[in-house]
Amino acid sequence: MEIRVSLPLDSDGFLRRQCPHCNGLFKWHDGPANEEAENADDPTGYHCPLCGRPAEPDRWLTDQQVEYIEGVATPAIARYADDLLRNAFKGINSKHFKVKMTGHLDAPDEPAALVEPDDMMIVVSPCHSYEPVKVPEDADGPLHCLICGTPFAV
Repeated sequence: MEIRVSLPLDSDGFLRRQCPHCNGLFKWHDGPANEEAENADDPTGYHCPLCGRPAEPDRWLTDQQVEYIEGVATPAIARYADDLLRNAFKGINSKHFKVKMTGHLDAPDEPAALVEPDDMMIVVSPCHSYEPVKVPEDADGPLHCLICGTPFAV
């Protein structure tokens, strides 16, 4: 079973992310920002622009994104399980017993689609300028390169 879930981008093509360490919110660009980015190797991990700590690429979902993904997956899984049960017991009848499915598994409604506001300011690290990020307007202290974690001032 495959469930596809789309997460919205802002009008500049940035996706909201949440650091698994400091829980800070920022955005990274979804897809190559330029030719240099297209030719760069995919990193094995990313660094939080706010705290600088690294994590694997799949660890950056926001709490709201996780809730949305679960909200989309739960009804799809319930419908899938309902179909499996119906097919598993279809045609199982004999003179001694009969199986009849009289209901369905309750599947909650899917949540409303997420909307990504156009907030935060774009910053570019001096070392990996092909990976811009957006950080909150009030971000203080040094920021860190998304790719290597090197601190830099804005």
